[in-house]
Amino acid sequence: MNEAETNLDRREQARWLILLATVVGALYLCWLMLKPFVDVLLWAGVLILTFDPVHRRILARTKRPNLSAALMTLFVVVAIGVPISLVIWAIVREIMPAVGMLQTVFGQLLDPESELTGPAMRWLGRHVDLEQIRQQISEQLRNLGLELANRTLGVLGNVLGLFVRALFVVFVMFYLFRDGRMVRDALASAIPLHDRQSRAILRRIGEVVGASVNGVLVIATLQGVLGGVAFAVLGVPSAIIWGVAMIFLSLIPIAGAFVVWIPAAIYLAVSGAWIKAVLLALWGIFVISLVDNFLRPRLVGKRAKLHELFIFFAVLGGLQLFGLIGLVLGPVVLAIALSLFEAFRHPGDAPASSAEFSRPADHP
Repeated sequence: MNEAETNLDRREQARWLILLATVVGALYLCWLMLKPFVDVLLWAGVLILTFDPVHRRILARTKRPNLSAALMTLFVVVAIGVPISLVIWAIVREIMPAVGMLQTVFGQLLDPESELTGPAMRWLGRHVDLEQIRQQISEQLRNLGLELANRTLGVLGNVLGLFVRALFVVFVMFYLFRDGRMVRDALASAIPLHDRQSRAILRRIGEVVGASVNGVLVIATLQGVLGGVAFAVLGVPSAIIWGVAMIFLSLIPIAGAFVVWIPAAIYLAVSGAWIKAVLLALWGIFVISLVDNFLRPRLVGKRAKLHELFIFFAVLGGLQLFGLIGLVLGPVVLAIALSLFEAFRHPGDAPASSAEFSRPADHP
């Protein structure tokens, strides 16, 4: 190779290095511009994947992409935005009464004259200072109430920012509903895998998002609603707050709605309302607790294809890393990682949907 060809190769290499550095710099600037709106894009993506079956039916009837996208966006706003707004308004009203009820419950449980816990408290009082424990619990609950109230006021003070971000989510949803197929094709072509593998991974993401929303959010919401209705009928104070608490606890693996309704049943028993306590316990055992076992196979089926142990760590890790949306993103990231691992193991085949990591065949 002569000197002229060598210089030409060097210039060509330098040109590609400059081009690569320019592309990396441009992508980095794009990331900095999009970073403040990542949560908006993620929420819009999750909502799109969740309601995509309904959108396909509307589109099949209207045959008009713009109209079907507008109708679907309006449906999502009404179906999700209105209930959430009402629940937030109710929580603001009931925070301090709920804390007061907790103080009353612990006071009655630690009361040596209580019919239910009195003998145990009198025995315990010979070894520890019950009055000091009661004061410490009351102080901690009072601080908890103040902290919750301050956080709620902080959220309300930032209501304009939340409203603007919600509008961004709605805006993104409309275009994703309208141009969803084009976006999926662009993503499939951008993934450096065979077309069949890329589409299998995108399909897997949709399956996991649907399974996570149906198997986690829908079931948890139903359990919280059933618990809140029971609390309201039985006259338990701050029923809406305890219903919302059951929803959030049901979202967390291992925890569940029983963390709320069992203490509530004890509270009713301590208060002397034995019939209400028994009714709440029966409702919790045979209705709230069985909702998960009855609905999960029907709403989720075998779409998740992830072992419970993996889902447990994916949900907890997702919550810590991404916040609330991590309930969905955690399993999605895990599913993507396993699908890419399968693509690496079998370069010429479509991902096996993480078959080796699936639930055992004899489990629903």
